[in-house]
Amino acid sequence: MGTTSLPSMGNLALCRKEDFRAFADAPRRSQPELLTRAELKKLSPEARAEYNRRRREWHANLGPIKTPQLSALHEDLWDIVDSNLQDGDKAKGAVAVDAFPGLGKTTSVLAFTREFHRREIAEEGEFTAQGNERWPVCRVGLTGNTGMKDLNRALLEFFGHPGRHRGTTAQLGQQALDCVLSCEVRLLVLDDLHFLKWRKTSGIEVSNHLKWIANEFPVTLLKVGVGLAEKGLFSEGDTGGDTTLAQTGRRTTRLDMPPFTITKENGRREWRQMLLALEKRIVLADKHPGMLADDLSDYLFARSTGHIGSLMTLVNRGCQRAIRSGTERLDRDLLDRVKNDEASEAARRELEAALGRGKLTSRPGANRRKAA
Repeated sequence: MGTTSLPSMGNLALCRKEDFRAFADAPRRSQPELLTRAELKKLSPEARAEYNRRRREWHANLGPIKTPQLSALHEDLWDIVDSNLQDGDKAKGAVAVDAFPGLGKTTSVLAFTREFHRREIAEEGEFTAQGNERWPVCRVGLTGNTGMKDLNRALLEFFGHPGRHRGTTAQLGQQALDCVLSCEVRLLVLDDLHFLKWRKTSGIEVSNHLKWIANEFPVTLLKVGVGLAEKGLFSEGDTGGDTTLAQTGRRTTRLDMPPFTITKENGRREWRQMLLALEKRIVLADKHPGMLADDLSDYLFARSTGHIGSLMTLVNRGCQRAIRSGTERLDRDLLDRVKNDEASEAARRELEAALGRGKLTSRPGANRRKAA
């Protein structure tokens, strides 16, 4: 039987175990060396093309950056996961990461699952005592049409189970349970949970099914979504008469990821630290200290509205254009020609007006005084 090469990092489906392992085991990316313009000119056309390719890939994968929001989320997740070491006869507490789009929920959760996977494999080994492959993490993405059978099939799809294409809901559920037990899964991640229509029949069925998983599977359920509180996941009083959703709320700890804010000095300092960390990772010949944190602080906040996802998108696209055009730096003229997500663009004008009139600033007081 021939050996199979690992999939490239740009061609992964994290709903499959082999791809998740490739993601978890991938070594840290190596930042390309920073060349001056003179050094760039000395490169042969082939070397220049290879260098730019490396920079394209690097700038497209600048994160995750250890922001205060990411650090706080990871601390809470470690608390919950490590406290869920009860024996199998006890239901484990679940956790839901519930926040607006563009705040880095999925990126932060995946960073945590990578650390958890590595820790469990390092401590327990790649195989269980029975000789089965150990898979500490199972990740499933949900859709708006996900029902109980679809969820069971998605669980089996992760493990590549040969029986995933046929069987009743109950049969697929038992097979999924067998996989979880055999592979000693400890963390079950359900992403995009907001796609479910919780008050519709399928949503209630899946909620019941999640309760069954919480009771029968020796795992910590980690749910990720947008507006889960508004959809009634944690509500006891507005569940359409169904007590299952209320029970789900009692067993689930809600975590969020707030955006950056600049109304207070502490928030402005956090924003600056974020820009300084991001600045260090940029590989452009004409980069200079303070390119982001001093020259573009207010501008970048207005363009991203404090959402890290929007900020990373704008900086990534700006770096791609700076390389392609030969500008080799980020400034307002270049970034004004770079499009960002619609939500950020829609809120941009109001923020820019407030920042322009001096009613708001993203720069900490010490840096404003130094600039003056």
